Amino acid sequence: MTVRLARATDVAFARQAAMKAMTSLGASAIKRTKFVTAVSEIARNAIVYGGGGVISFATIGNGSFSTVVATCSDRGPGIDNIAQALTDGFTTGSGLGLGLSGARRLVDRFEVESSHEGGTVVVLECSCR
Repeated sequence: MTVRLARATDVAFARQAAMKAMTSLGASAIKRTKFVTAVSEIARNAIVYGGGGVISFATIGNGSFSTVVATCSDRGPGIDNIAQALTDGFTTGSGLGLGLSGARRLVDRFEVESSHEGGTVVVLECSCR
């Protein structure tokens, strides 16, 4: 499933898709909540800082080895310093600076790639066990 991220209201659709994917694989309430929260932060960042984009969800495996992967991409100006952006409290906006770093703590795998030419891609993966 892919969700277009153009307006603030699209974050809710991304959250719903994340919840649906996690629920379909039998993830616990805690795992679902963590993943949905991480997706929410990343989707919001794509809209606010990246000028919009898309987030796609894929389920991998079944049973005790299941995971959900969310890949969020935008065509914004990119992140100048990824290490700095992942530091708690760092922000280029008016927020608390906990979005990227918080999302990283909530998932099992977190990857971010960014360039001025290609925008930003964030991958979130959460196991359902």
